[in-house]
Amino acid sequence: MTTEPNHERKSVRIILDSNALFVPLQFKIDIFVELRNLLKRNFELILLSPIRRELERLAQEGQPMMKKNASYALKLAEKCRAVRLREEFGSSADDIIIRVSHEWSCPVFTNDKQLRKRLRDINVPVIYVRQKSRLEIDGRI
Repeated sequence: MTTEPNHERKSVRIILDSNALFVPLQFKIDIFVELRNLLKRNFELILLSPIRRELERLAQEGQPMMKKNASYALKLAEKCRAVRLREEFGSSADDIIIRVSHEWSCPVFTNDKQLRKRLRDINVPVIYVRQKSRLEIDGRI
């Protein structure tokens, strides 16, 4: 008698860029449901401390609509695992995302075209919004 192989794979960590948390407002996409459908496995969304600070700054200092959207993004961020990083003087949020995703070998969810290109240049998989209606992966997870 043979048994079915266990297809259960371990959870995958996904680093979020700040704009990933704006996707539900901008495109009316439930990122949690769409990620589950796309990945077909458990995942853990990671919010790095510099990204959280960027959202907090936008919620405090942005234009009225940006303040509202950033506040909503911070509410969504509560569903993510917060990762505090040591301060890297002079490093941009994108540089930090690139370094951490490369070190951890985990994908990044972003819609920023420049960041997507930089990540793909170092073979980091990228999750992004395709045709304003669904999530897609560029690369292999």
